[in-house]
Amino acid sequence: MDIKERIIWESLRLFSLKGFLSTSTQDVMKAAKISKGGLYNYFQSKEDLLMAVLTEARRIWRKNNLNGLDEVERPIDKVKKLLKNYQNRYLKDERNFPGGCIFITLSVELDDQKPVLSREIGKGWAGLKRMIKRFLDQAQKKGEIRKDVKTRELTEMLLAGLLGTSVIYGLEKSKSGIDRSITSLIAYLESLESK
Repeated sequence: MDIKERIIWESLRLFSLKGFLSTSTQDVMKAAKISKGGLYNYFQSKEDLLMAVLTEARRIWRKNNLNGLDEVERPIDKVKKLLKNYQNRYLKDERNFPGGCIFITLSVELDDQKPVLSREIGKGWAGLKRMIKRFLDQAQKKGEIRKDVKTRELTEMLLAGLLGTSVIYGLEKSKSGIDRSITSLIAYLESLESK
């Protein structure tokens, strides 16, 4: 790992734990074992560093959450796989996100203080919502879920469940809580499948 990568990774971990506003550049320099000049050789500002951290966090998010989705044939099973990946490969990824979901931490923290940055993070949630809705629409079209299911409302409920699970995990750090929440979402989804 080169110096720039180390700065980004240590910042990712710190922002996950403490948030952006509560993490000082001094915290970053100490964690990455660099000087102030070393930090500013790579990043013009703390906001510039945040954008690099978000890029890396998105890369990890895609790697963890989309893992194996292409190998799943049925759209309804793609949604279940996404939920399982979120449970086991993303929320429980303490190596990269020791404080839990960095996007939740930053969304809440930056909403009032730096709304432009918060909106940037919100684009990811909107993309996830579109993906879930697309899979659910495909599942309904193929007869995998009942025709009376309103996919827009189901998408909102699943996303709210994922976000709620993330917030609760951020507060409690309970892996069994993650398991209960995601298992409940999957069970509800299965109750809507065509018989």
